[in-house]
Amino acid sequence: MKGAILITGTASDAGKSVVVAALCRWLTRQGVRVAPFKAQNMSLNSTVTRSGAEIGRAQAMQAAACGIEPEAAMNPVLIKPSGNRKSQVLVMGKPYADATARSYQELKHELKQPVIEALNELRSRFDVVVCEGAGSPAEINLREGDLANMGLARAADLPVLVIGDIDRGGVFPSLYGTLALLEPEDQALIAGFLINKFRGDPSILAPGLDMLKNLTGRDTLGVLPWLDGPFIDAEDSLALRQDHTTPGTLDVAVIRLRWMSNFTDVDALAAEPGVSVRYTRSPADVERADLVVLPGTKATVEDLKRLRADGLDQALLRRRGPILGICGGYQMLGDRIEDGVESDESATGLRLLDVNTTFAPEKLLRQVSGTVLGVPATGYEIRHGRVDRAEPLIQREDVLGTAWHGLLEGDEVRRKLLSWVADRTGRDWTPGTRAFKDVREAHLDRLADWFGANVDPAALTDLIQRGAPEGLPTIPPGGAACSVF
Repeated sequence: MKGAILITGTASDAGKSVVVAALCRWLTRQGVRVAPFKAQNMSLNSTVTRSGAEIGRAQAMQAAACGIEPEAAMNPVLIKPSGNRKSQVLVMGKPYADATARSYQELKHELKQPVIEALNELRSRFDVVVCEGAGSPAEINLREGDLANMGLARAADLPVLVIGDIDRGGVFPSLYGTLALLEPEDQALIAGFLINKFRGDPSILAPGLDMLKNLTGRDTLGVLPWLDGPFIDAEDSLALRQDHTTPGTLDVAVIRLRWMSNFTDVDALAAEPGVSVRYTRSPADVERADLVVLPGTKATVEDLKRLRADGLDQALLRRRGPILGICGGYQMLGDRIEDGVESDESATGLRLLDVNTTFAPEKLLRQVSGTVLGVPATGYEIRHGRVDRAEPLIQREDVLGTAWHGLLEGDEVRRKLLSWVADRTGRDWTPGTRAFKDVREAHLDRLADWFGANVDPAALTDLIQRGAPEGLPTIPPGGAACSVF
């Protein structure tokens, strides 16, 4: 099998990242050499490749679904919001520019070449490249110079599937309207639909699928049922579910920051039996949880201000129990922050840890290893902030801090930490025995099983190999003409 496909959605959180991961693992299990690709990703959830490139965490998860190492070409443009109307733009894994929403539109013409080069390079090495769109392909105000959706599809002649989230309601107008807003040349590449998060009676849905086919001339290639359970390596905070854990012996409260980044650091905690993880902005939750995690952030000083405005700083100061700060959260727990890069401000931290942070213009991007809590540990660093302590984990009474993301994925480190929490809080907790990497693999296999059981495999593989069929009808009004990059 040789080819490529673009998976888009009617809106953010329609399920693009999950479907791409599922499709990647489904094809890989058939012996196909697959790679994921997302031309432009706006996310605060990122990771560092072995070569020191920063890419979206979802693309690393999709690479794992393919059984391959993540690399910069899988996400050539990464946008990281760092405050109101301001973002850091990374190209091929390295900081490229700081931009506002308006200035980024002007920047797009510079990014066309690296996007196409990255996709072509992947296609030269893999049988199939599964591309993921961004947001919706019918954002008509952003269509000019589009890098991730129909602009990419037109430039690379990709067949496109559109996912509709039926759980939101209005799935049929969303799918039809998405198609109708596109100009004819874009519509010619929309080859079919997928419906996601279905939990109703299939017999009631079926007439709607027939009517959608009659109205658009396009098939629905699958109806994917609602998938319960944890979503490891979620794309962004829209995918976080408040009810994704069951009550456990150890209660972990993660403070939900406005510019929270790398919240997947706590996925491994939630995978431990007897551990409940929840996101909160309640001071009462912060005071009564067994462990509080202050996660990473792309706007450390601004999130520290919000922490104080909501009284969460006082809840942390009153707290009598374990606290773990990770990266930006670690910096907030320290004495002083000198930020001449993101906010151009200085701030006094919560003074729960003896550490000071100074921001440097050059971003630190690297994988790391060492010893933490007396056991071997690995992780990765993504930060402008330079702390004046060299240890991978520092501790002051019940407060701990680390600059390492991914630290808790290490089974020994995670269980050492949780055993210490249980001891400090008087809880009766027994560590699990299953490796987190096995939990992630089982999750990816479950996605592939779910996907494969609910799609038309022949139609899908034909679409990947042959592209969008000719003669697909154009639905009025047909959008406004836009240039191809």
